[in-house]
Amino acid sequence: MAGFDALKKVVEAKAKVVCRDIELNPEALKFLDSDPSPVEFLNVLLVQALYPDAIRFLARALPKREATWWACICTRGVLPKDAPALSLRALEAAEQWVYKPTEDNRRLAEAAANATAFDGPASWAAMAAFWSDGSIAPENAAPVNAPDFLASRAAAGAVMLAAVLTEPEKAPEKYRYFVEQGVDIANGGNGRPWQCDSGE
Repeated sequence: MAGFDALKKVVEAKAKVVCRDIELNPEALKFLDSDPSPVEFLNVLLVQALYPDAIRFLARALPKREATWWACICTRGVLPKDAPALSLRALEAAEQWVYKPTEDNRRLAEAAANATAFDGPASWAAMAAFWSDGSIAPENAAPVNAPDFLASRAAAGAVMLAAVLTEPEKAPEKYRYFVEQGVDIANGGNGRPWQCDSGE
């Protein structure tokens, strides 16, 4: 994989700031010692094949709406045609929030996620939408804001689960492709769907 040149929608100037509240493996953390920019750090993680760390980092670096969209397109690309209806509904709710990030759509994403068993990427894409803004308390309760990192954790979880949902032996290939999608989104693109051979 060729190195990336830019992450235009990433506002932080230093990777250390992005990493302030995410969990990375010690092997990944040592590459922060040189105080790299986000794109430099991401490129190092990819060269070292530290794909889960690259996904966690990129999900945190992206704005929340873009991170949720990334989770959606990775999930959409691997869901088989016979995916459970509740999973499809959760993914559709997450996508609906990305298209129109209203409070009603955010709450619909929460309800759709809660209707699932939280055993697949669609559930977590929907939770990324729900945790992106607003209160996470019940609607009639006193507002409780989600920790700022929570949406990125859900988005990263969705992307990583999408890589192993079908053909887990292809996970490294899918990780790399998914990161390419995320970088495309970070630079103003829409990403491209993973073309899954199974379930078609």
